[in-house]
Amino acid sequence: VQLVESGGGLVQPGGSLRLSCAASGFSFSTYTMRWYRQAPGQERELVATITSGGGSTDYAASVKGRFTISRDNAKNTLFLQMNSLKPEDTAVYYCNARKVVFDYWGQGTHVTVSS
Repeated sequence: VQLVESGGGLVQPGGSLRLSCAASGFSFSTYTMRWYRQAPGQERELVATITSGGGSTDYAASVKGRFTISRDNAKNTLFLQMNSLKPEDTAVYYCNARKVVFDYWGQGTHVTVSS
């Protein structure tokens, strides 16, 4: 099982980034997928959730209206479009796949929002 995040980097406040998470080794299309983030010295927090078929999404209040989670089940890939980025969005972003007792994590991708 592998989850590989990409797309992080340094961006100025107000800018945009699109994160990707490439999945392999499990039945991606049957899993609810989530993006989490962890800022330095803080606990990991849930950012966004998308159901297996992509029909339902949910967001943390801090990112609602700015971030969009999506998935391409044909390509086993999860996305997070991040717009209007703020310095407080700086964190390591992780994708997560969870179903029943199965719980998989990627290694994370760094996002830094700074001028």
